[in-house]
Amino acid sequence: MSNAPAKPFLVQHAIPAGVTSTRWWWVRHAPVRTDGGNIYGQFDIDCDCSDSVVFAGVAKFLPRDAVWFSSNLKRTHQTAAAIWAAGLPKPDQMHQDKAFAEQDLGEWQGMNRAAFFAARPASIASYWFAPAHERAPGGESFNDLFDRTVAGIKRINAEHAGKDIVCVSHGGPIKAAIAHALGLEAGAGFAFTIDNCSVTRLDYLTSDGHTGWRVPMINQQPWIASHAHDAMHQPAGPEVTNKLG
Repeated sequence: MSNAPAKPFLVQHAIPAGVTSTRWWWVRHAPVRTDGGNIYGQFDIDCDCSDSVVFAGVAKFLPRDAVWFSSNLKRTHQTAAAIWAAGLPKPDQMHQDKAFAEQDLGEWQGMNRAAFFAARPASIASYWFAPAHERAPGGESFNDLFDRTVAGIKRINAEHAGKDIVCVSHGGPIKAAIAHALGLEAGAGFAFTIDNCSVTRLDYLTSDGHTGWRVPMINQQPWIASHAHDAMHQPAGPEVTNKLG
């Protein structure tokens, strides 16, 4: 048996010399509780940031000294503020970028969600409001969302190469970002589940004449591991002696 020391577990994530890594940390906003069961899309609606365990876990997990982005919708701003309040140092600036807003669902916004889906043919390949090519009346298609999200990603990759990017956004843009990173068509992003407050990490790698993406994690829920770790390290309670007779 070899006595050589074990290699660090994260050595597989090392960046070779001459390669620049721009690391995207996508965070979906906290859950919306006040939608009344209706489709909200780009409606500027509040979210629920009351779960301290969730935000403590996310705050421990995200990088310090990152460049922060959000959409223009306040539920992403509220989520970011809750992360900072949970212990992650607040950045000097957070850039609000409409490129990372949720899909504009036009006339579908405000409709009862259950009734909307009941009135449409089932589409197992979708898992979204509509197939990627279908444009909501007065709004966008998912393909439209994909195009603006990808344009924003490319712009920021050029402006902040080599940095950690935290982007607090929505389910739609995060699905689009995953599809883009994997070199897939927009609708392929529908296959991924993105939970509220989850973290998705996508790394953009560049070297002389070469570019590519690496996907360290999708839909990570850091509060689960953090809460389990904290519970394991609680002081033991009083010893209980089991007496017979």
